[in-house]
Amino acid sequence: MPKIIFIDQNDTRKEVDAPVGLSVLEIAHRNNIDLEGACEGSLACSTCHVIVDPEWYDVLQEASEDEEDMLDLAFGLTHTSRLGCQIIMSEELDGLIVRLPAGTRNMSV
Repeated sequence: MPKIIFIDQNDTRKEVDAPVGLSVLEIAHRNNIDLEGACEGSLACSTCHVIVDPEWYDVLQEASEDEEDMLDLAFGLTHTSRLGCQIIMSEELDGLIVRLPAGTRNMSV
């Protein structure tokens, strides 16, 4: 089974199983990773913002215009930022590394 590595705000790495077909957000929630996802993956917020390791960024499918619009609202945006709800695991992403940003911006609170 593919794996994904989450790096938290304290630089702690956690490698977890990443079932094919699940989003990074779903995998985080299944493994008690602190990735908010306030809209539950409906592409209506930016609270599942992750920073993809530069080595992996170009392996991902290109972000949609809707995702780009939501990313504009993300806290701590970088050039390798993506929304965890939009990254769907595949065998090609085995070993994917994502970093959790220092904070989130939840517009619904």
